[in-house]
Amino acid sequence: MNRTQSVIPWHLRASVLAFVLLLCVCGQMPQAAARGAPDSFAPLVKKVLPAVVNIAVTETVSNGDVFGDMPAELRDTPLGREFRRKFGRRQQQVTGNGSGFIIDPSGIIVTNNHVVGRADSIIVSLTDGRQLPATLLGRDELTDLAVIKVNANGPLPSVSWGDSRKMEVGDWIIAAGNPFGLSGSVSAGIISAEGRDLGSGPFDNFLQIDAPINPGNSGGPVFNMDGQVIGVTSTIVSPTGASVGIGFAIPSDTVNPIVAKLAAHGQVERGWLGVSVTETTDGLVIDQLDRNGPAARAGAKIGDLVLAINGEKVDSTNGLIRSVAVVTPGNMARVTLRRGGREAEIPITIGRRPADDAD
Repeated sequence: MNRTQSVIPWHLRASVLAFVLLLCVCGQMPQAAARGAPDSFAPLVKKVLPAVVNIAVTETVSNGDVFGDMPAELRDTPLGREFRRKFGRRQQQVTGNGSGFIIDPSGIIVTNNHVVGRADSIIVSLTDGRQLPATLLGRDELTDLAVIKVNANGPLPSVSWGDSRKMEVGDWIIAAGNPFGLSGSVSAGIISAEGRDLGSGPFDNFLQIDAPINPGNSGGPVFNMDGQVIGVTSTIVSPTGASVGIGFAIPSDTVNPIVAKLAAHGQVERGWLGVSVTETTDGLVIDQLDRNGPAARAGAKIGDLVLAINGEKVDSTNGLIRSVAVVTPGNMARVTLRRGGREAEIPITIGRRPADDAD
């Protein structure tokens, strides 16, 4: 017998067993918080799939200057110049497809900007076979999101938002869309990682998922096990162009407010401080200051450390940009600064973020 093993007298074993069983019946035993895999995803799929749509687009693209295809010896001749005058630059119509989902019964649909942002025409196909023309309400290149709208005779099936902040690595999800034009497709997997920065912009904060997504899935929803949208598929990493189990979705806590602004105003106005910062071991140091910017007008100086926005700690350049961007221009933000070892919270009236600006 192992010396570390405790021994329960035989006449007490029955009492201990009865006590354990009583705890289980009364719900007193600790329970695992994680939700296991369902026996089937079918009930969930039937619930959400009617709100998932296929999006077909037609776009005009330029194939470049036809003069470049002409033999060099003819380009500067009268024949070459006349040929260029008549034909100029070639353009052609190309088609593409992506996915989306209905977030409001009135016909409001969410998708990716790269799916519809340059489209000449947009046709939405519903799961009931209807095909409806759509109009672009608004798009946002920085987050790769767009909102379109269709008009139907009556309310359409729709889905609701979930809270991506409550999702954890390892949680089950399903992705829906139209990979390679195969409408009504679903795939299952888990969240593989959170907060992924792919280097595509200051608002990168992707969920990484292993549910297979492929070309055509772009703009489609990612659902939690309650059938709520917790992400919008956006891109994959693959040496082949097809799924290798590494896909990325824009989390719903980013998407939801952007969609609301695009649906209401057609664009997103983001807040701006007018500073440039460097990440150091002590924090974010202001190294450049727009002399006419909001921070300078409020008294910020080069060398100040930026510690928090509205009480929320910021510890990275992109984190600062995101914290300021969500403040509506013209509103006040409480910015915590450290100067000479002393901290102070100063009110700053946030400005409007210029195009391609930093903070």
